[in-house]
Amino acid sequence: MNNNDICLLLGATSVGKTLLLKRLQNLNLHGLGELGTPPSTLPTVGTNLTDLTLKKKKVTLRELGGCMGPIWPSYFKDCSSVIFMVDSSNIAQISSSCIQLLSVLSAEPLCRAPALIVFNKRDMPCSMSLTEMKSLFRMDDIIASASQPITTLELSARTGQGLQEVLTWLECTTVK
Repeated sequence: MNNNDICLLLGATSVGKTLLLKRLQNLNLHGLGELGTPPSTLPTVGTNLTDLTLKKKKVTLRELGGCMGPIWPSYFKDCSSVIFMVDSSNIAQISSSCIQLLSVLSAEPLCRAPALIVFNKRDMPCSMSLTEMKSLFRMDDIIASASQPITTLELSARTGQGLQEVLTWLECTTVK
């Protein structure tokens, strides 16, 4: 029996997945007091894996590069949860992110996998509010029609706002 959950980290290119991965890894090792300056990141081509040791379990975060969208489904069957990131400061990317999200949520292997939808880049001056983002995404409709539990969260991977909530969600997420 594998007691290591796999959480897929998905989202379009440049939404902040790699920075979130590095920040969660650092937070998991050192706590919030040691956040420091944001590490530099490069666009992910392929996948990044990070193991997090939480209070009750281990979770492997598997980040899939945004450019890999067409082959994301080949990773779905082994995962127990999904974090889907959206850049809340990039209005031009919203509709494609919404379409990607809907295809992820409607994928058969993920029908029971809890999903965390993270609206990142809250620290940017041009970012939209959570209310605006939920309205643009029609989150209420998505949540009502989805078969899996969905949580939404505002985040700034750069400043660290919301990181602890992501770890808490990972800790509390179980698939039965």
